[in-house]
Amino acid sequence: MGRPIQKAKMVSGANDFGGNLSGKLAVTAYRPYGGSKVDSTTAYIVNQRGSKKFKIHLEDSSEEIMLLKAVAPASLANDNVNGMGEFCVQVTLDDSTVAYVEKFYNNTIHYVEADGTTTGTVKYTLGH
Repeated sequence: MGRPIQKAKMVSGANDFGGNLSGKLAVTAYRPYGGSKVDSTTAYIVNQRGSKKFKIHLEDSSEEIMLLKAVAPASLANDNVNGMGEFCVQVTLDDSTVAYVEKFYNNTIHYVEADGTTTGTVKYTLGH
């Protein structure tokens, strides 16, 4: 898995909710296994379980381990072979290009642009 993401960038638990969540890794959309896609404004990454597996705090205040996918929200699958839900994190690059995170590192992300063919690695900052 490599080095995990710094805990300061993730929501530490229920005590964070209702407080200031700026500077935390937010989820753009998710789709539980066998469920419907949810465009989210209140789902956040709680902790990292693998290079692409994360525990997510969902809109309904439940938590679930899901797979990070570098796809637009409409492309999230509800029936992947791992039997897990999927989520995506949308980012805006310095040139205003929309991209989706493929993999998180401590200070950088590997991304795929919305066209699905252009990839890259860039340092990231969290909105405040």
